[in-house]
Amino acid sequence: MPRLDPTGWLTLAQHPAMAVGLTVIAFFLAIRIQRLGRGSVLLNPTLVAITITAACLHALGITYETYMKGAGFMHFLLGPAVVVLAIPLYRQTPLIISSGRLLGASLAIGLPVGIITAVGIAWALGATSETILTLAPKGATSGISIGVSEKIGGIPVLTAVLVICTGVSGAIVGPPIMRALGVTDHRVFGVTMGISAHGQGIAEAFKVSEVAGAFAGLGMALNGVLTAMVIPISMTLIR
Repeated sequence: MPRLDPTGWLTLAQHPAMAVGLTVIAFFLAIRIQRLGRGSVLLNPTLVAITITAACLHALGITYETYMKGAGFMHFLLGPAVVVLAIPLYRQTPLIISSGRLLGASLAIGLPVGIITAVGIAWALGATSETILTLAPKGATSGISIGVSEKIGGIPVLTAVLVICTGVSGAIVGPPIMRALGVTDHRVFGVTMGISAHGQGIAEAFKVSEVAGAFAGLGMALNGVLTAMVIPISMTLIR
């Protein structure tokens, strides 16, 4: 029986088509699984897709580094995807301008609460200073939080994982909490999800309406910019 050349298999595993195909198929299956589960937030497509992809990589003996060499194109598409959020923001410009106080209050509460709770809990549990610095910027989207973590002395790779966990958990628990609190204003729903759950929050907000999605995108962007300013300055003052 012919045996597969290990060198040939490694080359195939590194091919962009295989990595991109695995990613797309995993996400497609994740969406189908959530639909079969009647839209349950517990079957978050991103979480399910990550699980499927990780299981396939483990079963095929492909390392994460090898996978990322082929899936780098998907990572590149994150930039254009974020830029596309400018379209709903432009459409909702009048409403956004008239909601300045709402946005200001949301950021004034959401930003410090997100940082203080993460850092405070870690400190109370006896975490090391490096772990605390890794946790501090996890409230921002991955592109910003990784850079902040590296600058203040955290562990960028771990910060990226924490950002993903924050986004997925926020997308899972956020909508039920909103419903339980009786939140009906799409602006409030959107900006809250954007600040607390980043890209995952934006995806959930767009399921509600374009207004919610636009405010979620704006909330994520403003929270990210402020996080990149506040945390380094705070660390400098503390030190």
